[in-house]
Amino acid sequence: MDDLLELAEIPNSEEACLIVGWRQWADAGAVSSELPQYLIDQTGARKIGAIKSDPFYFFQIPGTQHFLRPEIKLTEGHRAELRRNKNEIFYADNERKGLFVFLGDEPHLNIERYAQAFFNLVQELKVKRVAAMGGVYAPVPYDKDRQISCIYSLPRMKKELGEYAVRFSNYEGGVTIGSYLSDRAEQLGIEYLVFNAMVPMYDFSELAPDVERIIIDQDYKAWFDLMRRFNYLFKLGIDLSHLEQQSRELVNAIAHQIETLEKQAPQAQVREYLAKVNASFNEPSFMPLDDVWKTGLKDLFSDSEE
Repeated sequence: MDDLLELAEIPNSEEACLIVGWRQWADAGAVSSELPQYLIDQTGARKIGAIKSDPFYFFQIPGTQHFLRPEIKLTEGHRAELRRNKNEIFYADNERKGLFVFLGDEPHLNIERYAQAFFNLVQELKVKRVAAMGGVYAPVPYDKDRQISCIYSLPRMKKELGEYAVRFSNYEGGVTIGSYLSDRAEQLGIEYLVFNAMVPMYDFSELAPDVERIIIDQDYKAWFDLMRRFNYLFKLGIDLSHLEQQSRELVNAIAHQIETLEKQAPQAQVREYLAKVNASFNEPSFMPLDDVWKTGLKDLFSDSEE
């Protein structure tokens, strides 16, 4: 076993899958850092191990003061908590299918060794497919299904993933941890994909410099749209009703925020701005076959009652 891996157990399941997130750069809407924790809590997943963090993080960069330093919480002079960088793996039994959830901190250095340790973990756990996630801010409608950008490691995966209402990325620029690992996954012949959700962010500074941006810290709508895809991709059967309700509440809260902003700062031309956003947007509705049946039956019974 890799000397950077710490595994208390290696669960045995007929089929194992892995969902991955990081506290990282591409974390708009807390998609990558908090959705995995939500999944851990929802499934009751237990921690079974970790990748040792020692080789991958700076304590500080000179001249940056608090940047990159671990954080401490003191109570009456005593350490109550020290928040270190972590890369932890959790496991939840799901009938015959085993669900692993990995939540880590994006490394600062030694990325090749990190990638090696990560995929050694994947192979130790006998995982057949890995799904990572991220979030990117963009001027997209807040009340529509989120656009999902897709990256994959093996060419044979494209046809299947095309059925999940995704946009295959043509991005060129600074690499994320998720997309970086796709290169190593391809070298190893491992099925690895990244779903990046486009999270709404509106900047009115050109029209009204004093008006703050509308930005979503926790995009439950993006979480819900991603989890619907993961549910079908891995046949997890996780109850998403609570997350769906949080998604609706978020949309209502943003609508109220926009209405308030429109009254307080008419010079920002909020409605005109959003009309342009909506005009150039094609909603990527993901409707699996059994959801189509559910919707059809619901409409049928509604018609019968009428």
